[in-house]
Amino acid sequence: MTETQLVIIGSGPAGYTAAVYAARANLNPVVIAGSVTAGGELMNTTDVENFPGFPEGVQGPELMENMRAQAERFGAEVVYDDVETLTLEPGAHQIVTALGARYTAKAVILATGSAYRELNLPNEKKLSGHGVSWCATCDGFFFRDQHIAVVGGGDSALEEATFLTRFASKVTLIHRRQELRASQAMQDRAKADEKLEFLLDSEVAEIHGDESLTGITVRSTVTGETSELPVTGLFVAIGSDPRTSLFADQLPLRADGYLEVDGRSSKTAVDGVFAAGDVIDSVYRQAVTAAGSGCAAALDAEHYLAGLESAAKQSQGVDAAAAATAAPLGS
Repeated sequence: MTETQLVIIGSGPAGYTAAVYAARANLNPVVIAGSVTAGGELMNTTDVENFPGFPEGVQGPELMENMRAQAERFGAEVVYDDVETLTLEPGAHQIVTALGARYTAKAVILATGSAYRELNLPNEKKLSGHGVSWCATCDGFFFRDQHIAVVGGGDSALEEATFLTRFASKVTLIHRRQELRASQAMQDRAKADEKLEFLLDSEVAEIHGDESLTGITVRSTVTGETSELPVTGLFVAIGSDPRTSLFADQLPLRADGYLEVDGRSSKTAVDGVFAAGDVIDSVYRQAVTAAGSGCAAALDAEHYLAGLESAAKQSQGVDAAAAATAAPLGS
């Protein structure tokens, strides 16, 4: 059993930023980054042009490797393993990994992220970053003057579709039903956009392309008939799911399934447990906002641990004073 002050579960911008701040505060954090998911969703992204400090852009994997190296430079230990069980007990949180490592931590930061829902079609993963995307604000710029399709019918889908009309020559919104789930205000805004067309009662049946996306097959959910749509960009906006299965039975979740924290802080309902990144953010889901919340979680953890240390010293002082008072004269 390894005893440590702080364990950070998950990597990505939130986890690695938390590690940088925690390591610089001499907390000696252990980052359990994941065996396959180390670096988070940005490991599957090509060009990142909206992260501050990179005027020419940066590759997603390169950005995450730089963050990891920065954390390690200050003393963070990065472990490429997965957490198998997590038992939250204030003052002595228990973590067991898939490879059998055991940790006891005074504080834990949960940076497990979220996963975009996929269409689960052949070629979808293969063409991720090569025409298929889950983030319009991340990748929309690369589709200037191209025909783009967006899949989904909620507020997020319509917001992404209208955003993409800034770049695209045309945007086609594809939704399985005739009725959209988005708010009426969002629908009115989208329908007023001349570059945006709606393909309702329809679903994506196939994704085409070898090196990059060349088109999709669309199938009617009413008649079953298919047609080809020669798009070079496909944005999937059917929601995302926070990765909370590890602790969902120990911490309260919001109605939307995301982990609940106290106000603008990173504090969860259990003392010494903090959260950062997409696991608590259902709105922005950007690398820079995740990094910011990772910073906040590390600062909250540092203050918490400092409080524990202060309380321990005060208790030792009281015990020493009591012992001195109780000792007989001349002893």
